[in-house]
Order: sequence, then structure tokens, then C-alpha cells
Amino acid sequence: MFDIKKIPFSSYGSFITISPNHREDGDSPLYLRNIRNGDNEFGEVFRIDLIDEGNPLPYRAVLSPSMLRLESAEGFAEFCITEASVLQIRSQGVGVRLTGVTGAYDYAVLVEDNRWEVNHSLQEMRYMLTSVKGRIEMDAPFNEQRCEKIIADFLPESQFSEMECVMEEFTTVYQPRSYSAFTEGHENVKREYEAWQENTLATPKEFSRGKELASYITWSCVVPPEGKLTRPAMYMSKNWMTNIWSWDHCFNAMALAKNSPELAWDQFMIFFDVQDESGMLPDFVNNRSALWNFTKPPIHGWTLRHMWEQNDFFTADKLREVYQPLVKWTKWWLTFQDSDHDGIPQYNHGNDSGWDNSTIFHKGTPIESPDLSSFLVLQMEVLAEIACKLGKNDESSKWLDESQALLDRLIDHFWNGQQFVAKRSGTHEVIESDSLVLYVPLILGKRLPEEILNKLVEDIKTKGFLTNYGLATELPTSQYYREDGYWRGPIWAPTTMLLADGLLSSGEKELVLEVAQKFCAMASKSGMAENYDALTGEGLRDPAFTWTSSVFLILGQLLAAEDAVTMVKQDSPKNL
Repeated sequence: MFDIKKIPFSSYGSFITISPNHREDGDSPLYLRNIRNGDNEFGEVFRIDLIDEGNPLPYRAVLSPSMLRLESAEGFAEFCITEASVLQIRSQGVGVRLTGVTGAYDYAVLVEDNRWEVNHSLQEMRYMLTSVKGRIEMDAPFNEQRCEKIIADFLPESQFSEMECVMEEFTTVYQPRSYSAFTEGHENVKREYEAWQENTLATPKEFSRGKELASYITWSCVVPPEGKLTRPAMYMSKNWMTNIWSWDHCFNAMALAKNSPELAWDQFMIFFDVQDESGMLPDFVNNRSALWNFTKPPIHGWTLRHMWEQNDFFTADKLREVYQPLVKWTKWWLTFQDSDHDGIPQYNHGNDSGWDNSTIFHKGTPIESPDLSSFLVLQMEVLAEIACKLGKNDESSKWLDESQALLDRLIDHFWNGQQFVAKRSGTHEVIESDSLVLYVPLILGKRLPEEILNKLVEDIKTKGFLTNYGLATELPTSQYYREDGYWRGPIWAPTTMLLADGLLSSGEKELVLEVAQKFCAMASKSGMAENYDALTGEGLRDPAFTWTSSVFLILGQLLAAEDAVTMVKQDSPKNL
């Protein structure tokens, strides 16, 4: 169903992943991986081979949401993650070889006749390998401080018999347990996935292929609470972007808010759980660490409003939980990111904006950019709404006043009569740029003066940002445009979502539907890639990204709702 060369095999709530190593040239074999500890490591634990009489076999991989099946001429092997730390394997006609990718101090010891423990110090994890049907043969000669190699062969008793084995992760003391049969475990996982898919947002039938892929990617990328991860966390990918970043999580929370609100709340709050006392949010977090060198833009107020509009789960108690953290996050930008004290917050690095290498940064930093002030205008407005809901009327009035004051400064500072511009902090030198980031103030909608709003919309329609596939992040005619230039050209899901929402709040529904249709058609065809070539629609970089999947589902739901309205109108009595 899915291409294992692009889409990793994993399961909800598990760090266990099977995929090729995309850093290797040519066709990489499949590896069983531990995706803890961030994206600096690929996390290989074992190389996977099918074997017959000790010899590796060529095979074809068939990946479905609940199972990975490897097929050869001699037989097959099936893999299923039946619990968070349990991988069950069965085969017919062939054996399965797990070759350890080992380092210093790694070793294997016999526990019982059918069971070996592998201590993988490189991955800071232990693995219990158990033969349930058939036998296990281990080649693990010990030399001084480690095993020279660790090779586990799981073999059927005969050519026509079935083999079953289990690999379990643990950290200190193994707890013996019994296992359900492979078939039973697989059926449980299959039902869990089907329930998840049923809960994903509705999309038009023409995008059913995309919906299946988006459903699987979002489901399989959730990892359990562990270490720095205080809640279940939807990673950006289980390929190599194995963290969550502090604006990526917002788009995933939005896609979950309607049908899975509790998980949505976990995604939204996980960064506030690790918030610094200053109010800053880290750039990213994984089970081991949080990175504080950078951060991401304050879209959290904008996100929160979308969430509570989707579901009444987000009660006053929830808003009370997030109110002070959101206050601290807002004040951090206004207090610590305004070095020239002109009342306009700044980005000190492109990474802080989320648009890492956007052309607004090509002359250096710090940069005052209109998108940042726009986010904070909305965030203070949301704080005013929350304060009002919580009976904090004085605070509500204060936030409304501050929001309006920043909006006035934003227009006065950045609008040059024809467009918004970015400026160097301090000198206020205008930065020459054709970046789409300068159109993000569209999220303010009708808060903007009519003549400004009309000019922004007209530019989106006519200037060239809108290609056959969606909104390019750099104008294709720009001297800085690159087809695979990261934020200097390719189409991205989050920018598409922000601009689509801005156009919708500006009353440009027809244009929003066009943008949504183009994006969903592209993602359904090219996959849920990290970003896309703006002129061909080809997927670029990581091919299995969750925020792309989430935006696809959100925009797909918008299109499905519009289709439903059209059908009702067509079936109404006056049209019959």
C-alpha cells in the first residue's frame, strides 16, 4: 500500500521503526531503528534480512498500516508492532536475520534456550530476543569489552513450518511475559488503526489516497511520554525529523481538535510543559533534550482559537491552564526580542521565524518582520478573549488595547504604501525580498485597512506566488528563487495554512478553495512531503511529514464541507 523507501513502518505510541537508511547511497537495506534521542542519530539497531540456508535473499516489501510484509520467492516474513515496545515477527519458508549495528560495549548473552538479551549501549536500550516457534541461532563472539558482531537468525524447524519470534525493548530489568499469537496481535493493531482513520477529518473522495497516507503518517508518528516528553507526542516524521518543533505541533493539534481533542490538547500543551521561566519555548524537544538556541514564531494564540472553535472540549478549565503560559510566551517576545526598543519585536535568526533561510534574512539579523507582529496582535487578542472568559475583565481590556496598539505600529512601521517590508532592527534598513512571509499579515483579515487588505489579496492573485500547485514561499521570478531552496521557493504546508486562513478571514473564499484544491491534489499525488517544488509539485526532503498530513486533512475538510453545501443546493426543491 505504501512505499517503504519513503514511508517508515511504525505504530502509534512506539519508538520502534523500520525503514531504509536514507543517508546511505543507493538502495539501502531495511533497518530496525530506535528513534529516541533526536535527529542527530538515525538509530539503527539491527539490519533485517530474509535468509535461506544461511544466505540472504532478495525480497519485496509490502507496507500496510498494521503490518510490514517481506516477500521472496522462497517465502515471506511479517512484522507487526503489537505493543509499544513489542515487535512480533512470523515467517513461512524463510528465516529472519537481525544483524546488530553495534558499537563499543555492545554484547549479547543467553538467558534461556530460546531467549537472548542484546545490550545495545550505543542506543541506550536493551533488547530481548525470544523464539516462540522454531529456533534462534546467535553468532555473537565476545572479545574483551564487546561482541565482535551480533547476528541473530530466527529459523523455522523445517522448510514448510512457521517461525514466530518477538523482539522487546527494555532499559533495566526484563519482566517475563506471555504473548498473544501473531494473528491476534495483528488484528488488534488493525482495529486500532481503523478507529484512528475513522476519526481523521473528512476529505473529498478524489483525495482518498492522500487521506489514507495522511492518516497513517499521523497515527504512526505518535510516540509515548518519556523523558522530556511529558505527553504523547506526534513527531514530525519517523524518517529523520524525529523531534517536535514549537510551531509544527500547532498544525497537528489543529487537525486533531475536532475528533481527538484530548490528544490535540496534549500536542498543544507539550511545549508549555517545558517552557522556560523567561517565557521562551524551545526550538524543539524529544525524549532526551530540548534545544534552547532557537525558538519558533508565536502562532499559539491563533492555533488555540482554531481549536476551541472545533470542539467544546476546550473549556474554561483548559483555558485557565494555558492562560499564564501564553501570557509569558507573549511577553517574552515583547520584552526580550526588541533590542532597539521601538515596540516592534524582532527575529534574531531565521530559525526563530520558522522560515529558516528566507530572503528577508539574506543581509543578516536581527530582522523586524511583519509576520511576527501579526502573530502577536492575534495572540494578545486571544489573551483578551481568554481573560474575559475567566472573568479577568481588566486584563482583557489591557490585552485588547495592547493588541490594537501593536497593530497600529505594525502598519505604520512596515507598510510602504504598496506592500509590507522587512527591516533591520536598529537601522530600519529595508530588506529587499520577494518572500511570501511578507504576506502573512493577511492572517489579520479585516483588522487591516481595506486598501491594504485589497492590495495584499490582489498580489496573491496576480503577482506569481500562486502556481499550479499552490503558494510558493519565494516569488518564482526572484533572483533568489531555488526549486529546492527550502524557504526560498518550495511550497510548504504551514505557510499554505496560514495564508489560506488569512484569505478566508478576508472574505476570499473562492481563492481559498482554489489554494486548498491545488495543495490537496499535489499532496495526494506526491505524498505528504516536507515541502514541494512550486513549479512541478514534486515532493522534496522528508517524504513522510506530519504537519503536511495535518494541513492536507484540514484543507481537505474545508473542501469536503464545500462539496456538501453544493450538493445540498443542487438537491434543494428550487433546483429540481
